[in-house]
Amino acid sequence: MLVNRNENVPLDVALLQIASVEYPDLDVTWFVEVLDSYARELAETTHTGMRGEEWLEAANSYLYGNLGFRGNQDDYYNARNSCLNDVLAERTGIPLTLCVVYMEIARRLGREMSGIGLPRHFLAHYSDGRYSTYVDCFHGGRPMTTEEVRDFGMEIAQIDVVEHPQYLAPVTKFQIAVRTLDNLRHVYYLKKDYAKAVRVLDLYLAAKPGAAEEYKQRGFLLLTQKRPAEALRDLQRYVKLLPDAEDRSQVEEQMQYIRSFLRSLN
Repeated sequence: MLVNRNENVPLDVALLQIASVEYPDLDVTWFVEVLDSYARELAETTHTGMRGEEWLEAANSYLYGNLGFRGNQDDYYNARNSCLNDVLAERTGIPLTLCVVYMEIARRLGREMSGIGLPRHFLAHYSDGRYSTYVDCFHGGRPMTTEEVRDFGMEIAQIDVVEHPQYLAPVTKFQIAVRTLDNLRHVYYLKKDYAKAVRVLDLYLAAKPGAAEEYKQRGFLLLTQKRPAEALRDLQRYVKLLPDAEDRSQVEEQMQYIRSFLRSLN
């Protein structure tokens, strides 16, 4: 996992390991081989000297035409859309996971693609030194100019990405992994699947141990799982990290209740 910000861990492996929250017995190796096979098949219709525009056209034809990958418009907030194994099996997903599929196939074929973490959407960026473009993997791999991305950013998030170029900067594998955890956490909250939300927060806090808000979130979720001692430790950690938190008095009140409950068990 990318919990130690180790950028040497392949992105596909990292996301498949995250998917173990939903699938504890997941065979990571099998799905890595699926991506390998896609790259081998695409390589049969492309070559290293092919111009970037032609390569992207061939990749789109293969991924969205032959294989039928598509954005999951109908069931967007489903945990399976953030599990790379399901995305590969069902050939449907959300912008981030579809970009990861595209990027990982490109990596295997020596093509440079990076992730672009727009607010409320995710794009890939292709660049080979002669040709560059943004790619919307959720919408059939459509190429986009900077101006088109600017219009898109204004449409979906009211943010001018040209005036705020940090949104167009390539994100790291670690950032992609953390964003995947955020997506899963959001889905599990919506579904009230708090046991899995706790497991996501376990991974999140291993990756970002200074994330105070997440300690509080996990603490209250642990109470729903009847794990008061662990909940108390998380709430104590929250107060320690944010001693001036606006809700400190409410959190300390909850901590006192937990302490009283734990004493009653002795």
